[in-house]
Amino acid sequence: MLSSLEKLVFLVLALVSVGLAYGGFARLVRVVARGPRGSSRRLDRLPSRLGEGLLRVLSQRTVFRARPWVSFFHAFIFYGFVLYLLVNAIDLLNGYLPRAWTEGLRLGVVGDAYRLLADVLTVLILVGMAYMLVRRFLARDRRLQHNPRTLLHEDVRQGGIQRDSLVVGVFILLHVGFRFLGESFLLASEGHPDAFQPFASAFAALVGYGPGRIWGWHLGWWVALGLILAFLPYFPRSKHLHLIAAPFNFAFERRREDGTRTPSGVLEPIDFEDESAEQFGAASLEHLGFAQLLDPYACIQCNRCANVCPANQTGKALSPAALEINKRYELNRVGAALAAGEASPRPLLEFAIPAEALWACTTCGACMEVCPVGCEQMIDIVDIRRDLVMMQGEFPAELQTAFRGMERTGNPWGLGKDKRMDWADGLSVPTVEERPDFEVLFWVGCAGSYDPAAQQTTRAMVRILEQAGVNYAVLGKAETCTGDPARRAGNEYLYYQLASENVAVLNETLLSENLEPGSEKLVLTTCPHCFNALFNDYPQLGGSYHVVHHTQLIERLMDEGRLPRLALDRSVTYHDPCYLGRHNGEFDAPRAVLTGGGGELREMAHNREDALCCGAGGAQFWKEEEEGDGRVSELRFSQAQATGAEVVAAACPFCKVMLSSSESAEREGAPEVLDVAQLVASQLDAIQSRLDSGGGPAGD
Repeated sequence: MLSSLEKLVFLVLALVSVGLAYGGFARLVRVVARGPRGSSRRLDRLPSRLGEGLLRVLSQRTVFRARPWVSFFHAFIFYGFVLYLLVNAIDLLNGYLPRAWTEGLRLGVVGDAYRLLADVLTVLILVGMAYMLVRRFLARDRRLQHNPRTLLHEDVRQGGIQRDSLVVGVFILLHVGFRFLGESFLLASEGHPDAFQPFASAFAALVGYGPGRIWGWHLGWWVALGLILAFLPYFPRSKHLHLIAAPFNFAFERRREDGTRTPSGVLEPIDFEDESAEQFGAASLEHLGFAQLLDPYACIQCNRCANVCPANQTGKALSPAALEINKRYELNRVGAALAAGEASPRPLLEFAIPAEALWACTTCGACMEVCPVGCEQMIDIVDIRRDLVMMQGEFPAELQTAFRGMERTGNPWGLGKDKRMDWADGLSVPTVEERPDFEVLFWVGCAGSYDPAAQQTTRAMVRILEQAGVNYAVLGKAETCTGDPARRAGNEYLYYQLASENVAVLNETLLSENLEPGSEKLVLTTCPHCFNALFNDYPQLGGSYHVVHHTQLIERLMDEGRLPRLALDRSVTYHDPCYLGRHNGEFDAPRAVLTGGGGELREMAHNREDALCCGAGGAQFWKEEEEGDGRVSELRFSQAQATGAEVVAAACPFCKVMLSSSESAEREGAPEVLDVAQLVASQLDAIQSRLDSGGGPAGD
């Protein structure tokens, strides 16, 4: 269909374009390869990983987790463009092969289906792209805007995102639009409509039929495919790169030995035994792991992570989206130097994320959960904190008190170890020395031992264990902080010291060689942060245990008939703790306990995977919140209050304190904040009181 000269010119332009694009992609690969691999499993089982990554992208299920309307239009563009890989290949053949040869591609059921699909998806791409451009440039969707306090890369402040979005958007509109025109003019030149190209046929009728219309096909072919040649060298620098980077980002996600995804609450360990190590944490781009350097190339700049970030929602400087976007624009600037093995010219704190934003993170993991392309923004933040704490000694002054307390007395409150069992005054709580044949080790935790509000939960749990006849014991003064606050704050070495001590104690206590098969002892905790540390972090140090959260054990005891179902007489809403729910996937056990007796549970607007953090995680509990428009705990309590429930049920000592201490919680008529264990224990006390007074149990 093309003349010999046209074929030659296009071939030369294609070789130049592909050569330039290859250079860009090769540089990108070298940049990503600069990042250390770490110890997490990311590269094993590569064929299956790549296949799964491709399927996740093709299914678009991660995109549809949020913004269904926007995702709907995005699907037009995505699936249309997937098909256009084939469309462009066939159009190329149409230009180079004789008409008689390519005519066969249009015949038969397959040809008819192809033409119909191409015609319909062409229009859908144009509709979808028009919607996206209107949303960004005319409607100016606020969800795409950045907080005024957020640090943005110089190139972003100078309009980089808008220019890139406009370039990509216009390229898609013109590429697809001119291909549509070319196909319409081809039908017009042939003198008849095509039933399997209804939209192109309609436009052909407007153009008018006649053999002279073939010039329109030539114009459409050249502009449509020529734009690809013009765009290819720019591709590695554009946001459009996420189409290629996203499947790899999914493929390189952290996995366990059995191939399952590593929970988001797990952090990359540091090998302090490696005497050759010169850097702990990340100060510069090249200190980030290779997957962390791939993240900004996969990022679609959709701001979904910022929209769900509790710090960002309350007007603070932190934006997980800006972190990835800033990395991307800096990599576009210095990528050639990094690819050549040079050091990046400035630290991450100067362009990626400022200290103010860094310390606002609650490590809730909402950014990672909602990201449609699998970025791990929280991991970056912890790594940068590690550099600040361990390499530079720079961190909020309030954290020094918590660090000193954990180091000297084994708890962030800094209270004496001799007071660790004060919570049990008046109770007959056995220690492991007093009851060596225990079946459940009750890990009380620092909050449960020292915080007055959390002590109420601890005592309630003892009441439950006693009522159910559970053979349990506690470590008592041998227990020390798990190190979770230190680790999330970046003080990995302090965490390592505390965790190593605990692993030694727990291994000696739980992993006796004399244990009978099937008699593995449980570790019970009322704190999701302790749960996450014991279950996810400690195996990295040689401590693998069967850990259960107290809501999980309570549910089990109720199912076994050892505890009565909870019959609530007040409406309840439940707050999902980040380190129990989102990070470890436990959403059902607390709800099963609360609704087992037919009680009313009113869900908050944001619940389960989408639940908003209470504001305590990431060592925030031990410091003042950064400047913003409000407190995270206040925002979350307002969501609980909006349900109209009389009780806010918590399953974490820190969540309970944060929610109950919010300003709204202290007002008259506000719902009461209670732990699930307190609600269960309260019912047990009420039943016992009726029995003592000669009445019957509940329900009689």
